[in-house]
Amino acid sequence: MAPVVESFEIICGCRAELVIVGADEINAVLTLESMLQEFGVDVALPATFGIPDLVEADAILPLDALAQEYAPQGLSEALMYTSGDIFDNRLWGYQTDGDVFLMFYNKAFVENPELAERYADQNGHALRTPQTWAELDRQMAFFHAPDAGRYGGCLFRTADKVAWEWWARFHAKGAWPFSPNMEPQINGDKGVAVLEEMIAAAAHLVGADLDLFGNWARYKKGDIYANIGWGGTQKSLYEPGSAMRDNLINAPLPGGDINDTHVPMAYFNWGWSYVVAKNSQQPEMAYNFCVNAVSQQVGAAAIAQKNGFFDPFRADQYQDPAIVDAYGAQFLRIHEQAMLSSMPDLYLARRSEYFDALSYWLLAALSGDVTPQVALNNVAQSWRATTDRVGAKVQSRRWKALRDTYPSELRKALADET
Repeated sequence: MAPVVESFEIICGCRAELVIVGADEINAVLTLESMLQEFGVDVALPATFGIPDLVEADAILPLDALAQEYAPQGLSEALMYTSGDIFDNRLWGYQTDGDVFLMFYNKAFVENPELAERYADQNGHALRTPQTWAELDRQMAFFHAPDAGRYGGCLFRTADKVAWEWWARFHAKGAWPFSPNMEPQINGDKGVAVLEEMIAAAAHLVGADLDLFGNWARYKKGDIYANIGWGGTQKSLYEPGSAMRDNLINAPLPGGDINDTHVPMAYFNWGWSYVVAKNSQQPEMAYNFCVNAVSQQVGAAAIAQKNGFFDPFRADQYQDPAIVDAYGAQFLRIHEQAMLSSMPDLYLARRSEYFDALSYWLLAALSGDVTPQVALNNVAQSWRATTDRVGAKVQSRRWKALRDTYPSELRKALADET
C-alpha cells in the first residue's frame, strides 16, 4: 500500500490514514462501519469474492455515477479482470490484484534423467507438465518417496482454501456446480469422483495443513514436486536467496478432457478490490483514491514490491522491468495467459455460506468422518437452504449472468446435469 498512499497524498495534498485489520475481518468491519461509523472509513480493500456479500449488507457504494463523472478514459479497457467488480449489473470496485490459481513444479525432479526414464517406462509416455488433474495425481504419486526424501505435493487442504481445489477439479470434470435454476449439481457422479480423487491424492501430500506462509516456507526446502498458489507464491519462491528461485517450472492449472476435447483451466479465486464505504463523507475523493491506485504507474509500483501481495492486473504491467525482476519472465507469461481466460469465483450473494458449507464437508470427507457421497449430499442440502434465504429467482438471475462471464471454451464444454 505504501506507493498507493504516497502517490495519493502528493496529488491531493492530504493525508491518508491506514486502518489495518485481519484479512478475514475486512467484510465484518465494513458491515459494522455501515451501521456504527466507528473508524470513519472511506476506502477499503476486501477480497473480490466478498463484494456480493458487502452489497447485500448495504456496506459499500455503487460506483457507476462516480465513474461516469471521474473515471479516466480507457480505465475499464486497461483492467484485465473485471468480473468480480460487477454485481447485479452495477460497478462496486476496482480490481488491484491478479490472483489466478497457478501451479509450481520442481524443475530438479523433472530434469532428473533417472526419474524421467522410470516415469516413461511406467506410464508409456514422457514426463511433461500435467495437462489434467488425473495426470497431476499420477505424477505426485510417482515422485512421492519419503524414504528417498521426496514428496509429491504441497496442496492446500485447510478450511479457508480446500474448496478452491475441489472447485477447479469439478469444473474440469465437465459440469456446472448449479443448474440454471440454482439446483446444486455437485453431488452426482462427477462431484463424488472429484472428492474421491482428492482423498486418494492426500496420500502423496505433505504440509497440506499449513497456512499460506507455512506453505511457502515448506516448499522452499526443495524436496516437494508440486505446489499450487498465486503470484505471491512466486514472489516468495523467486526472491533472491531462495533455494527454489532457479528451480521452478511455472504452469497453469491442470485442465480437463471433456467429451474427448482437452479444455484448459484458469481460475480467478482471490483478488483484492478497492471499494468505497457506504458512509464515506468524501465519496468523490474516495473514488479518486481507488482510481489512482489502479492507474498504470501507481499500480505497477505496488506490484513491483518484492514483499508485497498485489499481482499484475493490467496488460501494460507485464513488461515493466521492476515487475519482471520480482516475478521472472517465465511466470509472467503463464500468468498473463491465465488472466486472459479466467473462470470467475462464485460471485453470488451469501457466497461465504456456499463455500463455508462446501469446505466443512470436504474436510469431513478428507478426514474419513463421512463418505464423499454423504458429504456432497449435505453440501447440496445446505446450498438449497442458502438459495431459499436469498430468493431462488434473484439468485438464478445472478447465476445465469455469472455463467456468461466464463471463458467461452469452458462454457461450451460444461453440461447441466439436472
